Amino acid sequence: MTPFIRRGRQFGCDERGVTAIEFGILALPFFTIIGATLETAMIFLAGQVLDSAVQDTARLVRTGQAQTAEWDGDDYRAAICDRLYGMFDCTNGPNARMRVNVAVIEDFSEAAIGYPLEIDDDCTAVTCDWTLESDYVPGVGADVVLVRAYYKWPTIINLPGFNFGTLPDGSRLLGSSRVFRNEPFGCSDCT
Repeated sequence: MTPFIRRGRQFGCDERGVTAIEFGILALPFFTIIGATLETAMIFLAGQVLDSAVQDTARLVRTGQAQTAEWDGDDYRAAICDRLYGMFDCTNGPNARMRVNVAVIEDFSEAAIGYPLEIDDDCTAVTCDWTLESDYVPGVGADVVLVRAYYKWPTIINLPGFNFGTLPDGSRLLGSSRVFRNEPFGCSDCT
């Protein structure tokens, strides 16, 4: 019995491998927190980049530059995408992750911004239906214009307590909008 007791005491006093055991215990929470911090930073950066792109392109509408260049919806969408630094998937089509809508409204009080997606239990990246149609009506001088852009940003970390997704498919809805009155520019072909 004595050798077993002696070996038990030696084993209890042996500190080799303690660092590896402590790392094994703390690694998962540590890397989860680092991943959540990076994901949060990317979401905020993406939101700021989208907002800046909408701000810059809305100015082109407000000053009449987009109207005099005779842009259509695809041109305006491309102008936004050019300012997104390759961070966003700008492919167009029925399953597009981004929706852009430019519309003339009667006055500033009509600038109600609704939720752009129809959310149901079957909503996935492919089947989640947009309620906001892509449209481009920039108006003429002195019109009140509402510019909206929404993007379904894919999230990576989907752990309980760290899920940044706002949609049932796990993606996060980013949005930006501007309401302004066009400057009184002169344009013979504007609609």
